[in-house]
Amino acid sequence: MIFSSAKIQTTGTKRRGSLGQILLLAAGFLVLVGISALSVILVDRAREDNDWVVHTVEVENQISTLRLRIRTTESAARGYLLTDEQRFLDEYLAAAANVRSDIDKLIQLSGDNRVQIANASELRTPVEARLDEFAKAIGFAQRHDTAGGIELLRSSDSGRATERINDVASRMRAEEERLFAQRTQTADRTERFASIVTVAGSGLVVLLACISIFLVRRSIRARDQAEAQLRDANLNLEATVDERTADLREANNEIQRFAYIVSHDLRSPLVNIMGFTSELEELRNEIFKRIAALHAAASQNPALPAAARDTEPTLDAEDQQRLAYFSEALEFIKSSIAKMDRLISAILSLTREGRREFRPVRIDTRELIEAIVTTVAHQAAEGQAEIHIEPLPEITSDRLALEQIFSNLIDNALKYLKPGVPGKIFIRARTKLGYAIFEISDNGRGIDPKDHQRIFDLFRRAGPQDKPGQGIGLAHVRALVRRLGGTMSVTSELDQGSTFTVTLPINWNANRRNREP
Repeated sequence: MIFSSAKIQTTGTKRRGSLGQILLLAAGFLVLVGISALSVILVDRAREDNDWVVHTVEVENQISTLRLRIRTTESAARGYLLTDEQRFLDEYLAAAANVRSDIDKLIQLSGDNRVQIANASELRTPVEARLDEFAKAIGFAQRHDTAGGIELLRSSDSGRATERINDVASRMRAEEERLFAQRTQTADRTERFASIVTVAGSGLVVLLACISIFLVRRSIRARDQAEAQLRDANLNLEATVDERTADLREANNEIQRFAYIVSHDLRSPLVNIMGFTSELEELRNEIFKRIAALHAAASQNPALPAAARDTEPTLDAEDQQRLAYFSEALEFIKSSIAKMDRLISAILSLTREGRREFRPVRIDTRELIEAIVTTVAHQAAEGQAEIHIEPLPEITSDRLALEQIFSNLIDNALKYLKPGVPGKIFIRARTKLGYAIFEISDNGRGIDPKDHQRIFDLFRRAGPQDKPGQGIGLAHVRALVRRLGGTMSVTSELDQGSTFTVTLPINWNANRRNREP
């Protein structure tokens, strides 16, 4: 009981510890997955927000670049007209060539914003007008009419164009500044949320780590306590087991002695009954002869001759009926005595068998069963039965016990064949996981499924009681199989034959079994 309690407690502790660890791992896994997924989402979102902020800065830079390029073009054109120096012309040509590409790039960058697309398109018209004016003024200068070029610039509506350019550029910059403030705020909010998630996730991980450490330490303490209880229980376990085994062995021996004494004591009055029954049977004729003589004397006619009076008296019809009843009663008594004698003999046989110590030897089961089949050959011939023996394995077991097991099963198969149907009995075996599984199948009368357990009970039989037997064969067989460390079962249906399955260890260890009570 101490060992069982300790074992149960250890099992419960392990189960609770395992459950706690599983829940902890599941929670940690879910937290890590959640933090990782949310972190990936937030990182992508922050990257996207930052890209939009950078994009806004790029648009602002492009606006500034375009305005600077236009001013550079104007300054270079004016410088060339005033000084006629080649360096101003080169500067003008380089700046003018890049203005249009700068406008195209600005439109491309602001393609995500319809307002900026409209502004950039509106910006192109005054810029193209200014570039045309500069180009015409440079043309005058290149034709050595610098005064005409200067006059062209002076008389043109350059102020309004420049004002339009500055106005559109200012509107575009204001729009980008608004977007910059909005996108910067969004990016900051995303980063703050990411920081909160990271801190919260780190806190949860730390909390789970603390809980894990707590559970592990508690599990270790519980395990240590259970191991200590188990060690304490094991100190007296062997002695307890030996003591209880000795008690069981003594109880079993007492039961066997009691069965032997009871059977022996039952036989003594049975012998007396048998003797007095035999004497009563011998007195039967004399008693009824005297009854007949008395009847004859009472009814004797004095007028009859002496010869008639000396004849053997005969019973009348009523007395003859009494004689028949008396004889039938004696036969019933003798039959019951014989049955009682057989039962007592069976009990004594079982008692002696229970005390016998098994001796394991290496056995060729096919050879053993072939020898058994040879002894029942005449019985098989009478029942027109064929016995087929398939390849069987060698096992280590008690030879006499195996002979009793298979002899009983084969004898039952021959005894309970269906009348008028040629019998077919198959004996086969297979091995599995260190066990030999024997099957004895027949095409006999079969057994009702409701009687499958009944047939293994002592002194219990199933089906029509038209065959001799005391109902101890299968009970004895099952007891032998259990002592050999095996199991036994039956599969059967009425009129469908039967299959008895006997499972025995291939290498039976007699030492442990012989110590069992």
